[in-house]
Amino acid sequence: MSIITPDRVLTVLDAPSNLGLRPPAPGTIPGCYKAPWALRNAGLVGRLGATDAGALVPPRYVTTWKPGDGVRNGPAIAAYARALADRVSVIRRDGGFPILLGGDCSIVLGPALALREQGRYGLAYLDAHADFRHLGNSPHVGAAAGEDLALVTGRGDDYLTDIGGLRPYVRDEDVIVLGVRDEEDLRDIADSGLAYVPGNDIPLDRAREVLVRGELDGFWIHVDADVLDPSVLPAVDSPTPGGLDAAQLTGLLRGLAGLPGAAGLEVTILDPDLDPDGTQAALLADILVAALT
Repeated sequence: MSIITPDRVLTVLDAPSNLGLRPPAPGTIPGCYKAPWALRNAGLVGRLGATDAGALVPPRYVTTWKPGDGVRNGPAIAAYARALADRVSVIRRDGGFPILLGGDCSIVLGPALALREQGRYGLAYLDAHADFRHLGNSPHVGAAAGEDLALVTGRGDDYLTDIGGLRPYVRDEDVIVLGVRDEEDLRDIADSGLAYVPGNDIPLDRAREVLVRGELDGFWIHVDADVLDPSVLPAVDSPTPGGLDAAQLTGLLRGLAGLPGAAGLEVTILDPDLDPDGTQAALLADILVAALT
């Protein structure tokens, strides 16, 4: 069953920000900003039958950073979140179901802000990592892609967590983290009060309990490519064993997108620099097409 309906049309927007990641090597920049191109080369937009909303170009990536500097590229991330929120809001106003092609996980700040401006929304967070680092559980903050779930739930500097005076963009009780398996992250999330399902056996009913509730206006879906097992898709910055296979992710996304209130989706962290022949981008495109059409 397609989620394309007369009042909800899949709409693809490139969000090629790598601002939230550390450099993979001194003097280099993370390659995930190329992921939208790789997914487009795999025919994603046409195969989805989606409207093409173009791209939102991010600010410049700065490689210099040291502990104590705060969030790497923090002001640029905040500015990009504001601009991305505006683009997501326009897509939704025009009846679109936004599909954001990232980029790193920090792009979630944009749609989280957009939806917070419209009401109270939940978040399905599919990721091998909780991305929940903050000063309450770490000696310092650094790369926002490892902190973005903390940021959207209001943990961090005001200029990132309280744009427009709207902290938190998502309440703790309205989040469910699916597929997390990094041991340190499991400890952090277990003490947080956020709902989570570790590993690769993820019942849709558990997500439904959190995301489909009368007090919510809907929910956003975040998909980090590393939720897949590295044997399936290793072209990510932090591959972690024990993840989903392609069929499991397809089924989970299909189920989530079909739940009442699904408001949009983003896919992040695929690094085409680690996928020179494009086969992993093609696999991820296959999953998205199978799940959404």
